[in-house]
Amino acid sequence: MNLTQNDRLMQVTSDTLIVGVDVGSQTHFCRAFDWRGFELSRRVFKFSNTGMGFLTFLRWTEELMNKTGMKKVIVGCEPTGCYWLTFQKFLLDHDIQLVTVNPYTVNRSMELDDNSPEKSDLKDPKTIALLVKDGRFSTSYLPGGIYAEIREASVCRDQIMKQHVRLSNQIQGWLQKFFPEYFECYADWNSTSGLMLLKEAPLPEDILKIGAGGINQIWRDAKVRAAGIKRAQTLVEVAQNSVGLEAGEAARLEIWILVNDYLTKTDQLKRLDGYLEEKVKEVPNVEIMKTANRLLFKRFFIAKLLTYILYKLQF
Repeated sequence: MNLTQNDRLMQVTSDTLIVGVDVGSQTHFCRAFDWRGFELSRRVFKFSNTGMGFLTFLRWTEELMNKTGMKKVIVGCEPTGCYWLTFQKFLLDHDIQLVTVNPYTVNRSMELDDNSPEKSDLKDPKTIALLVKDGRFSTSYLPGGIYAEIREASVCRDQIMKQHVRLSNQIQGWLQKFFPEYFECYADWNSTSGLMLLKEAPLPEDILKIGAGGINQIWRDAKVRAAGIKRAQTLVEVAQNSVGLEAGEAARLEIWILVNDYLTKTDQLKRLDGYLEEKVKEVPNVEIMKTANRLLFKRFFIAKLLTYILYKLQF
C-alpha cells in the first residue's frame, strides 16, 4: 500500500502496542513499547521459530494488552532472509498487523541509545519498534492463490537464470583457455551440435583423434540435423592449429560437468516458462495486459508486474 509517513503515523495511536521483533533462524527476540516509546515489557522476550513458539508469542502479547489496556498490536521486523515468512503467515492468520522496517535504517539507528553501532538481541527489537513508532515502516504483503504460485515460480526462475548465466560464462571461459578456435566455427557457442561435441570430444586433440567422420557420427547418434560433414571438417582444420593450453582428464571432466549442468538449467527454464505461461492465463484481465504489451510480452515480465501491482495496492 502506497502510504505517506503521516498515514503510517495515524496507524500508531495511544492504544497501540508496538512490538519489535529481531528475527533469527531458530529463535526470535522481541520487546514491546507504547506510542511514546515507553517500554512495556520488563525484559527481552524470546520465542522459537516454530508453531508452538508463535503461540507463546501470541499469549505474551495478549497478556501485555490486557495488562496495559491496549486495544491493538503492530508487530515490526526486518524482512531479511526467509526466516520471517512463516511468522508473517501466522500473524496474518490471527489478524495481527505485521510491518517491516528497512535493515539499512535499523543499522543507521543503532547508535541512538548507547553510541555503539553493534547489533545485539537486546538492542535490535527496540530499534525496530521505535522506527515503527515513528512511522518508518512498510506494510507487508503475503500473496495467496494464483498470485503466490506466480511469485514463487518467478523467484525460482530468477535463481535458475542466474545459475544459467554463470554456467554460460564458465563454459566460454573454458573454451578460451583450451579451444579458442571453437568460436570460429560457431557464431552461437551454445548450438546443439556444439554442446554435443563438447560433451564427447571437447579438446582439439580429441577432435583430431576421431576425425570428421567421428564428429559427424556423434551428431547423427544425437539426431542433430543442423550440422554435417562440412562443419566437422572445419572443426578438424581449426583443431590442427589450435593455440589452446595443454589439458588432460581434469579439463575434460570440468567441461562435461559444465555442459551437463548448462543443459539441465536450460530444460528447467523451459519448464518454468511453460508453467508461468499457463498460470498467468488464470489471472483476471491478463489478456488486456498482453494486448497492451504485445510486442514486449514475456511470461516472467507479466509475473513480476503482477507482483509489483499487488504489493503496491495490497489486494
